[in-house]
Amino acid sequence: MLHNLYVKNLALIDEIEVEFKEGLNILTGETGAGKSIILGSINLALGGRYSSEILRDEEQAGYVELTFFVENEEQIAMLKELDVFPEDGAVILSRKLIGKRSVSKINGETVSVSQLKAIAEILIDIHGQHEHQSLLYKKNHLKILDEFSKDVIGNVKEEIDKNYGIYRKYKEELEHANLDEKEREKEIRFLEFEIQEIRDANLQEQEDEVLEEQYRRMINGKRITANLEEAYGYTAYGNQNASDSISRAIHCLQEAARYDDQAEGLYHQLADVDNLLNDFNRELSDYSKSFEFSEEEFHETETRLNEINRLKSKYGNNIADILAYCEEKEEKLIKLQDYDTYLGALREKLHGAEKKLQEASRELSNLRKAQAKELEVVIKEGLQELNFLDVQFEIVFGTLEHYTANGVDDVEFMISMNPGEPIKSLGEVASGGELSRIMLAIKTVMAEKDDIETLIFDEIDVGISGRTAQKVSEKMAVIGKNHQVICITHLAQIAAMADAHYAIEKRVENGKTKTSISLLKEQEEILEIARILGGAEITDKILQSAAEMKELAKGVK
Repeated sequence: MLHNLYVKNLALIDEIEVEFKEGLNILTGETGAGKSIILGSINLALGGRYSSEILRDEEQAGYVELTFFVENEEQIAMLKELDVFPEDGAVILSRKLIGKRSVSKINGETVSVSQLKAIAEILIDIHGQHEHQSLLYKKNHLKILDEFSKDVIGNVKEEIDKNYGIYRKYKEELEHANLDEKEREKEIRFLEFEIQEIRDANLQEQEDEVLEEQYRRMINGKRITANLEEAYGYTAYGNQNASDSISRAIHCLQEAARYDDQAEGLYHQLADVDNLLNDFNRELSDYSKSFEFSEEEFHETETRLNEINRLKSKYGNNIADILAYCEEKEEKLIKLQDYDTYLGALREKLHGAEKKLQEASRELSNLRKAQAKELEVVIKEGLQELNFLDVQFEIVFGTLEHYTANGVDDVEFMISMNPGEPIKSLGEVASGGELSRIMLAIKTVMAEKDDIETLIFDEIDVGISGRTAQKVSEKMAVIGKNHQVICITHLAQIAAMADAHYAIEKRVENGKTKTSISLLKEQEEILEIARILGGAEITDKILQSAAEMKELAKGVK
């Protein structure tokens, strides 16, 4: 369930925090007080669209945080599949809004908006003001039926999805395989050229890596050798090299050493230097020889690398890719060279795949039709409970002209809301308010099968009043027995059913308009219900009616 909502610096909200309760949570307030901002904040935290215009103070970041407590084992398992692990049962979704960008986190770890939405679908279901309009689209009718039937049809749907993938693969291959003789000959010649080019290169696995290492050593070796030769020239064999200069200096000091002890000491020092230099020159010469290679060898390596890189640019990023490409083209060449056999085999594979898909689609359709009968009954009962007293509701099946990953069923919800009227499509007979009630009936049915613990209804009461409003309020109370429900409403009948009632108010502080939200005590609830009933002037009679409504609601719950 959704335990806590925290919002900062969004629209009319400076900073608010709400702790929601189990059961039916009702939010009421004057028009423009900020009820839509509260729901909008939740939507933002769940990955909804964000515009910097929503920030109250554009110089500061906006922030929304939702704290869920998850106890349902199936939900926990689904979250773990998405690498989300509740900490002491808590899952915290947050979104920081900065300028034109936002940062989303789950339990403190940054996630993408798509990840956030995937996780939100497990935790919460939001029914917005205009969601009932989705009932006007037939594709959504099949989704509702399949969601109702998921425990029965799940395995068959997986099989169809797999079979459809195989069927589409063979179908597309056959569509692309229908070449005339001229095109086939042209394709054969082109394939032969590509295959021959690759095979003539006689490529070896990882040959490019070995050659590139050799080439780098050769390139570096040329640079190193040039520098070593120059150094050797200064020390050993060039004009006025160090070795010759030191030899001449030794000869001079040798003469001086005959007459003076200090000169003799200097002579021996220089003789040591000469020995060190001779050792150095020998090592330098040996080191230089280790980099020696022929220009022919360098040219061969460079040429081979150029050839491999040319093939890479045409056929793959590495030799393994090039060889795989060649094998693929060889298989295609064999097919084209024995074209009739290839087409026959492909048609046979397509026929086999289509037969499997057909059988699975038929099985799925039969299961759906059986489940549709059950769904018809429970939706009709739900509609009658919402004051559609003489309603007729049917789920009609048609057959698509083509296969899909979802089978071949074309499903549509049909309804008649008055005696003697024929059953027609929802869009032909239902008004906006009626569609809203139909969606509520469907949501009620789905809630009994759904693992989602928290349901949000945004002004589900649009276009209804009187006895119908009472029926809707009773239905909301029923859903609240097994789910946490958060409902924004303008109807006193629904507000009276609240297990927890929150008032949303707009007031001016220090010259600025702010929205606040507060949990009402029972007497405050009665005053709020009276405000909804009476408008500007609240009389004793209205207060008495509000108190009576609250008392009657306790009996219903």
